[in-house]
Amino acid sequence: MTSHDAATARYEAIADDLEARGAHRSRMFGMSCLKDTNGKAFAGLHGNELVCRLGRDSAEHAEALALAGAHPFDPAGGRPMKDWVCLPGTAADRWQQYAEAALAAPR
Repeated sequence: MTSHDAATARYEAIADDLEARGAHRSRMFGMSCLKDTNGKAFAGLHGNELVCRLGRDSAEHAEALALAGAHPFDPAGGRPMKDWVCLPGTAADRWQQYAEAALAAPR
């Protein structure tokens, strides 16, 4: 299994779990994403990374950015989205935790 296959499988498992809690699958910036019941995106799969909207002033945002390989989401190059964090595949064991925090975060 390639790293992309592993990332996709992990993302799909998280998506299945969060769909049972009212999230729904969609697309954003050409990537698979999850949206809340109000249609606001809160997580997605960008390459081999999970992208989560955690809120720039939250403890979860700071914790996520402190993970090795994590970085702000910058889909267009040059203008990072301040509330969003990319979590690398090496942190896939923590993806569920941050996806749940993103779903719970105010938007």
